Amino acid sequence: MGRMSERTNEETAPSEYAERVLETAEAIPPGRVMTYGDVAEWLDEGGPRQVGRVMALYGGAVPWWRVVRSDGHLLPGHELRALEHYREEGTPLREAARSAEGHVPRIDMRRARWDGAPAGE
Repeated sequence: MGRMSERTNEETAPSEYAERVLETAEAIPPGRVMTYGDVAEWLDEGGPRQVGRVMALYGGAVPWWRVVRSDGHLLPGHELRALEHYREEGTPLREAARSAEGHVPRIDMRRARWDGAPAGE
């Protein structure tokens, strides 16, 4: 029984890498986004899948909607919640094509993507 509780604690506590991913997500200004790959590159560690895994496990505690897919499509199953945040923060969006399922807009990556530079630079 002792082993199991140790393992559970280990699994629930974010690793140092996960903490760095979450800190990066928190640093993204309102109305801007970084891709999973951007975050990995910024940290100079891991890749898009590792960042995505951290966000899936622990992202609820940070502005998860600011870490996105590189194609600008919204996270399946979280589109409406994310859209509320994007509209509230003024994140640049591209309206969906009439043929798009559910007519959900995408993020305008050219305008919304953040490169990590402080505001005004």
